[in-house]
Amino acid sequence: MQKIGVVGSGTMGNGIAHVFAQAGYGVVLNDLREDLLEKALATIGKNLQRGVDKGRMQASEKEQILQRIQIDTQLENLGDCDLVVEAISENLTWKTDLFKKLDANLQPHAILASNTSSISITKLAAVTQRPDRFIGMHFMNP
Repeated sequence: MQKIGVVGSGTMGNGIAHVFAQAGYGVVLNDLREDLLEKALATIGKNLQRGVDKGRMQASEKEQILQRIQIDTQLENLGDCDLVVEAISENLTWKTDLFKKLDANLQPHAILASNTSSISITKLAAVTQRPDRFIGMHFMNP
């Protein structure tokens, strides 16, 4: 696993992107609007700066982590990700539409994951051609 996509840049999405980038993975953070992505990147930078201020990391480490995160508004640019985590609003229609698009665009080896807290993973996986490569990956609100 080398490259991870995160769809949705709100509180959960930017937190997920932060954690994966800090763990050393290349991350593509995706959302519908560039301004939301810029806000998410600023939030991640601010959170990392707290770590620098508290002596938990060096400023150079913060910069390395931020450099691992790309922002993008096009789902097609997630095509080379090994794992894509969905972190959009809890709406079944929106999620199933998203997973259909992702499924058509990703490589066969890629894993799809949902951060849902209330929607059946089985229902979401059923709209894809890869239910055996579909997982629930619920993160706690940061």
